[in-house]
Amino acid sequence: MARARSEERRAEILRATLEVIAERGYRGATLGAVAERVGLTQQGLLHYFPTKEALLVAVLEDRDRWDTGGGGGEEGAWRLELLGSLVEYNAMRPVIVRTFSALLGESVTEDHPAREFFTRRYTQVRAGMAATLRAEYGDTLPGGLSPERAAVLLVAVMDGLQYQWLLDPEAVDMPGAFGDFLGLLKGPEAPS
Repeated sequence: MARARSEERRAEILRATLEVIAERGYRGATLGAVAERVGLTQQGLLHYFPTKEALLVAVLEDRDRWDTGGGGGEEGAWRLELLGSLVEYNAMRPVIVRTFSALLGESVTEDHPAREFFTRRYTQVRAGMAATLRAEYGDTLPGGLSPERAAVLLVAVMDGLQYQWLLDPEAVDMPGAFGDFLGLLKGPEAPS
């Protein structure tokens, strides 16, 4: 029973951390703000996560657990239509997308604690996307690119759409635009 309450409290802390980072960015988020949001003292929060960096890593790992777009390798290749479903799912969770985007943007600065995580994650994601594209098209896509070269573009489109959608959700239909991109990958339809 105590373990279940502890896990529930950890999940509550992670949700609050997502909200605070989405509002203030990582550098502007404080342990005190997260603790206040969940009704703990800062010392009480440190019982669950001993440092701000440990909390950040837990948030990122938690996101990757339910967003399996973080997986990689050929054995975990997604089908392209499932990637479309992932983009639709992301459109229903703006706080998480905003937090991820804020952390991603900040992580390119020197000595950011999420830099190593994102560097490793993008290596895995590109490998996973290449495996997805290879499973769909073989060693050469209709436009002539290898799956590895196209994977870089696929990841850039997914992340770039998230930024555009966050800035102007009324003007950018993230799932629709991603569907359009998948249509470009397929190339022109053969006449019947």
